[in-house]
Amino acid sequence: MDFNYSDEQTMVRDSVARYLADTYSFDARMQTVNGDLGWNPAVWKAFAEELGILGASFSEEHGGLGGGAIDNMVIMEEIGKALVIEPYLSTVVIGGGFLKAAGGAIAGEVIPKIIDGSAIIAFAYAEPQGRYNLADLRTSARKDGDGFIINGHKAVVRDAPFATHYIVTARTAGGQRDSDGVSVFLIPANSAGITRRDYPTVDGARAAEVYFENVRADAGTLLGAEGAGLPLVEQVVDEAIAALAAEASGVTRRLHADTLDYARQRKQFGRPIADFQVLQHRMVDMFMEVEQAVSMTLMTTLNLGEDADKRAKAASSAKIKIARVCRFVGQNAVQIHGGIGISNELAVGHYFKRATMIEGQFGDADYHLQRYESLMD
Repeated sequence: MDFNYSDEQTMVRDSVARYLADTYSFDARMQTVNGDLGWNPAVWKAFAEELGILGASFSEEHGGLGGGAIDNMVIMEEIGKALVIEPYLSTVVIGGGFLKAAGGAIAGEVIPKIIDGSAIIAFAYAEPQGRYNLADLRTSARKDGDGFIINGHKAVVRDAPFATHYIVTARTAGGQRDSDGVSVFLIPANSAGITRRDYPTVDGARAAEVYFENVRADAGTLLGAEGAGLPLVEQVVDEAIAALAAEASGVTRRLHADTLDYARQRKQFGRPIADFQVLQHRMVDMFMEVEQAVSMTLMTTLNLGEDADKRAKAASSAKIKIARVCRFVGQNAVQIHGGIGISNELAVGHYFKRATMIEGQFGDADYHLQRYESLMD
């Protein structure tokens, strides 16, 4: 099997890396993080128009470049290296994943808007009581004529403060944790009855508690079959885990590189601390963990097109490994830097925060160990 990137994928990677190196410095990022908006619309516009990466993973039929999951992997690794906070994962990977799988008129309408940068999607799936169980839903969607009435509360909806649409999971039948009866909707963010409580997250992003009170959803907003949405949700979340693993590869690469650079400059007893054998061993261990993360990411991405069980096993095994890599590399980076490793002034502390958030996003290592075991049974 050929594991080399195509010429087009290499060109996309190099273009993104060059753009971010030129325009997305740490200081520029922090200015955006501390600003009122919490993201940079000019960067998003450049992603759409200058780089064209918002369409890289979509078919030519919808105006994209005809790529797929590998293209998302390439882009997400560069996003991780630069610690980009703009909503590529939630909009292109997750929102695009749902729309590509659901198809139909709604996909034909919204995907071109994702590609041109005018549609931003937030995934409203988590609930306060649900932990990582995608089927644990109190949010309900009651049939009303040719549409639905949605009521409920979604927690920690990443990118919700500036989203134009929400993808919402809601229960149309069954009990609170039943696998049947889950439906998925694409709801305009300005719909009557939606309220938000916005806040910053520890890694510099923005999220919100989103409340739905008698929100009207037309039948055309339903993604997939009514009451049979859980397999679709699981598929897209597995795709998101693969993309998240690629981001983690970029984050941990940067943590290792910055730590190595610091160790070569920081002197103790008249010598750079990089000369001390015990720290050399530690940084080699960090490098090996990063390379394993990269390999697991590629393996998972290549398995996204397999049957549901094989795909899920690959995603869970990757999340287990990625969570451990993020913790090992992040903690060692901070330890070698010392106290300044967690300061706001130094980039490594912010990479450590993002690595820590990735550990638990879409399930921590313990959850995915249990999921993998259940799949084996």
